[in-house]
Amino acid sequence: MAEINGVSGTTGSGEAAEAPGTGATGTEAPGTGATGTGAGQAGTGPGKACAQARAGRHRAPAPAPARRGLARAGLRFLLRRPRVLVALAGWSVLEAAHTFALGFALARALDDGFLAGRPGPGLAWLSAAACGLLVGAWGTARVYRQVAALTEPLRDELVRRVVGRGLYDAVAAVGAPGDAGEDASGTGAVSRLTHQVEIARDSFAGLVMVSRSFVFTLAGAVLGLFALAPLLLVVVVPPLAAGLAVFAGTLRALARRQRDFLVADEELAHEVGTAVRALRDVTACGAQAAVRGSVEQRVTAERRAADALARWGVARALALGLGGRLPVVLLLVLAPWLLRHEVSAGALAGALTYLTQALLPALQSLVHGLGGAGARLAVVIGRLREGAPREGAATPAPPLPLPLPREATASGQGGPGVPALELRGVTFAYGPAAAPVLSGLDLTVPADGRLAVVGPSGAGKSTLALLAAGLLRPSAGEIRLYGAPVVPEQRPDPRGLAGRRVLIPQESYVFTGTVRENLCCGLPHPGNALPRTPPPDSALLGAFEAVGAGALLRRLGGPAAVVDPVALSAGERQQLALARAYLSPAPLAVLDEAGSRLDPAAEELAESAFARRGGALVVIAHRISSALRADRVLVLDGPRTRCGTHAELLECSPLYRDLVAGWAPPSRV
Repeated sequence: MAEINGVSGTTGSGEAAEAPGTGATGTEAPGTGATGTGAGQAGTGPGKACAQARAGRHRAPAPAPARRGLARAGLRFLLRRPRVLVALAGWSVLEAAHTFALGFALARALDDGFLAGRPGPGLAWLSAAACGLLVGAWGTARVYRQVAALTEPLRDELVRRVVGRGLYDAVAAVGAPGDAGEDASGTGAVSRLTHQVEIARDSFAGLVMVSRSFVFTLAGAVLGLFALAPLLLVVVVPPLAAGLAVFAGTLRALARRQRDFLVADEELAHEVGTAVRALRDVTACGAQAAVRGSVEQRVTAERRAADALARWGVARALALGLGGRLPVVLLLVLAPWLLRHEVSAGALAGALTYLTQALLPALQSLVHGLGGAGARLAVVIGRLREGAPREGAATPAPPLPLPLPREATASGQGGPGVPALELRGVTFAYGPAAAPVLSGLDLTVPADGRLAVVGPSGAGKSTLALLAAGLLRPSAGEIRLYGAPVVPEQRPDPRGLAGRRVLIPQESYVFTGTVRENLCCGLPHPGNALPRTPPPDSALLGAFEAVGAGALLRRLGGPAAVVDPVALSAGERQQLALARAYLSPAPLAVLDEAGSRLDPAAEELAESAFARRGGALVVIAHRISSALRADRVLVLDGPRTRCGTHAELLECSPLYRDLVAGWAPPSRV
């Protein structure tokens, strides 16, 4: 029988709660990514980040939204509302009357009033300009109502599309849980229904406002210039037309660069957010370099998109300079010539007013609005109409490494006779002022040992599992796996941890992807060796059959079937995680209540599979029956912590006697 050293020291038995389970095969941390579902049980977040990093399977940059038919659909949408368009145009004309009155009234006030020594007519013209301002404000208020009459139907239509597609996807997923896609939880539909629809509505309203404002402001200003002095149009219109031509010529390319930047920014935010949520998984899998490389790729992509956008932004500045500022300079430079050709001083002042107070602001709004809001609208409408790319559109995965033989892995960790796990005077507390959860704990598990850990809630069982896996750093003491320290900061290659131990937490993490991807994400890279071909399907099937999950694999549709985490029960997720850990080459397996959602017979079958698999096994027991199957049992009971065989603990541990007395073996009837 395997020998396990006695335990000295104490464990805290107060209110210190056990740490949320994290491990190489999943995470129990709350909030799991873009489509997370609960506390790390299923989703597409941290566990998937680890899998993508391990398998080299990163999200492909989102393709540019399909624009085919987008402009035609928008035109049809507008033409179906002729009354709203007519009303919008009518109120816009009234609003443009203010633009016309602004420069014309100022010119008349100067020429017919103040410059002629007649302040009365001058004040009257200024009063007329003030009245025009009030009329324009009234028209603007009515314009907003008409814009709302356009945008709200658009929002309603988008909501109908989103709800209809969400219902279709939900119905299509019924009866095919293995192929429900990555949006089975419905969070993607919720995002489209709330955030994306609101972005589309606001962007569309902004585009309508800036486009309409520029057109009618331009019309009012041109009519005003013509009424003041037709010669002014010769100075103002050519550079204005040139600026508009430059902007129109670069609009498509500028919008494309803006769209690329938005997509790159979203991809970077998604990648960084996933990596942050998956830090423990990434560490457990030894995937730091791969995840860092993936994030760096997203950063580089966004920087390139920003550089391209900045380069094309020069064209926007050129259009503003030509169309908005050059006419002002020309008016000032050509003022003597214009005055000699019967253009009055008041007309010049009115022309400058048209340019600086009307045309230039309208042109700035147009250039920035079409460049920014237009790109956002195109991206969001494209996604709402055709959906975001499915996970199947990701870049092809390079070959996965084959699992290393457990015997070779174990023998290579310090030589024969080296214990699988050693704890020397380990103390751990969750804060400087917190009571230690574990205190002065000494423990040795030989390379072929089978240890069960029992104790009340809060005694430190899951904490011990996390310490053994190297996911928590002890406050004092030393932890070694096969003779090497397990604290990542003390190791030159943290990926070596993934080759020494595999941790299966109680809340097993399953992500949206194929069965093969879910199983192979925990396979460590063998040093710097070249990637090998994936394990054969027979190996995957053998892992499922060994842990009693063969029926689950057949129901899902085989290794190539896509897993829908939401459609799996908690027990089925645990079976998949157990198969993943069984396939791992790590010689030490740590099961943190990994069969708590299984029935006793299924739990016994899974534990027996790990016992036959070879290597060492540490079981955080959910049922006392796990202790009966172990070589030795560790009872975490504060200062009364004991370690020994089942018979020995019945003699020396009151807590263990109580636990055994309160357990009834499952009925065989």
